[in-house]
Amino acid sequence: MIRLAIAALVGVVLSLLPPGKAAAQEAGGPDLQSILQQNAELVADASRRTVQDVLDILIESGLPEVPAFLATWQARELYQRESDGLFFYVEDPDADPLTLLDITSGEAVGTAGSREVAQLRPNRGVQGVIAAALVQFQLGSDDPAERLSALASIESDPDESHLAILRDMMETETDADVRRRVEALLPALVIAFADEDAPRIEAIQSLAGNVSLSARATLNPLLATTLEVAEALPEDRNVAAQIRPGRDALSVDDAYAMLVDAGLAPPLIPRSERVDVLAANILDGRVGGVPVAELNTEDARDRAYAALVEAGLADPAPTEAEVAEAVRSYVFYEVYRESSAAVTTAARETLEGIETRVGFYRVLDLSLDGLSLASIYFLAAIGLAITFGVMGVINMAHGEFIMIGAYTGYVVQSVVANETLSIAIAIPLAFAVTFAGGVAMERLVIRWLYHRPLETLLATFGISIALQQIVRLVFGALTQPLTPPDWLAGSVSLNDVVSISSIRIAIFILGAIFFVLLWLILNRTRLGLEVRAVTQNPAMAASMGINPDRINMLTFGLGSGIAGIAGVAIGLFAQVVPDLGANYIVQSFMTVVVGGVGNIFGTLVGATMIGSLQKAIEFLNPSNTLAAQTYMILFVILFIQFRPRGIVALRGRAAGD
Repeated sequence: MIRLAIAALVGVVLSLLPPGKAAAQEAGGPDLQSILQQNAELVADASRRTVQDVLDILIESGLPEVPAFLATWQARELYQRESDGLFFYVEDPDADPLTLLDITSGEAVGTAGSREVAQLRPNRGVQGVIAAALVQFQLGSDDPAERLSALASIESDPDESHLAILRDMMETETDADVRRRVEALLPALVIAFADEDAPRIEAIQSLAGNVSLSARATLNPLLATTLEVAEALPEDRNVAAQIRPGRDALSVDDAYAMLVDAGLAPPLIPRSERVDVLAANILDGRVGGVPVAELNTEDARDRAYAALVEAGLADPAPTEAEVAEAVRSYVFYEVYRESSAAVTTAARETLEGIETRVGFYRVLDLSLDGLSLASIYFLAAIGLAITFGVMGVINMAHGEFIMIGAYTGYVVQSVVANETLSIAIAIPLAFAVTFAGGVAMERLVIRWLYHRPLETLLATFGISIALQQIVRLVFGALTQPLTPPDWLAGSVSLNDVVSISSIRIAIFILGAIFFVLLWLILNRTRLGLEVRAVTQNPAMAASMGINPDRINMLTFGLGSGIAGIAGVAIGLFAQVVPDLGANYIVQSFMTVVVGGVGNIFGTLVGATMIGSLQKAIEFLNPSNTLAAQTYMILFVILFIQFRPRGIVALRGRAAGD
């Protein structure tokens, strides 16, 4: 019910009521009911055209109960008693009889049947005018949230009366958020309602560099045009451009249609209608003096129709030459709906500057999207780069380790309700599960297939299918939820053009952490030294006491474990389904090939190139995202023709030495 809102509003207005007017009420001035009775007909039969007169009287009275009355009236909860015309609120509109409430005190003053009172139902137009009047009271509230709400109402339905109110608020507003809102809204109202060009131009120029949607929405209507036609270009109109039919966006046919609509040319008559006219005017085997037997060509039919027109038996039908001549005889032009040339010039120059800045931010936003996608591809491919680089194994089941990592996160989250804690548990657990799976796969299958790439590819492809089917049997084929924490649910916005989701930022940070950790492992630990030794020369490493078989096992497990962590990260924004990994295996291989196998820095560079290029292709062809995948494959094929070892070539077994 509106009763609580009314009570709160009355309290606010009482605190804001000027002392002089409050004293006047105490001195016995006219009460609200008396004022309404003096204007009872205007209240009962309010229209958009007349309601403002009543509102002016009520606001001028300064009565503290006016806001509550306006809110009730707007909500269609105001009643008028038929017997004496007095106005009342009711306690419960569904009760019978109705309990009548005094509009000043809010106290019950009696009852009435539903036939004894009439409910006032102002239409939408009247409700809008009342809402605009209520805004004035909301803007005077002590609560900043109330003032912000009022400013939002002004933005959605601005009125000329709001301009003076906002100017006053600029002088007195102390809340920073409200003041920023006023500063953003005031130029739009000045542009729309100021009487002179100078303040409007100043307001337009104040929007320079503002890339917000509201700023562009304010300026664009000033540059709206309508297409018109005249015998000569008007000198007293704000002409935007002269249009040449057939050469600009306006076709000759559309231009002639404009002439017809303006009554400046006779309408075109389709040939089918002309044939019907000819058939209706056959007389003694002739039409317009032309024998029917000769009406087998367009030229003959045109001559016959022209004869009928001359005889007054048919309407004129312009020929193509006449249409072209008529179009050339008139001037077609676009005229601004805004009459002031100075205003449109300022708006055009300001908007051009804004569009330039918007273009820059769009490039920045596209670059951030590319880096975000690159971080995802890096996480998905880094494990593959390690296993492929060290062992030369084409692991087609790598995507399934990503999928297992995602399902590990789902299982943990189904047990641990707290999203943040569940993700913190899922990341190391996913690494452990997929590390163990990778070690088992290497011990049971891969170790027997070294130096047999085709058999390795077929075996791992079979394993990938088997893992997908196992997951389908256990979890089903439907999408399983992996909910990100609340602090990852939003996005970070620089402005209305540039924004990136918090999850993508977290994945970017995770990718950077793993890059640093893997670099430290490979370059600052004994395990890393042994991995690099086996990578560059396994026979020499074995002669130095390093066990290549053990290194291969640990390396394959490490690569699989990293894929599991990538699965948890990817599952936070992608659908957790059994074929999740299949969506990333192609990109992972492309990233490894382009970057250079066995090198994490090369994988980083390759992921950046693949991610950025894919986003650029999607931007140029947004209606067909599948085309981006095709173009990327063609790019990789072309790239390896010129640099078969990748961007960062690695010497040793991974490079084919």
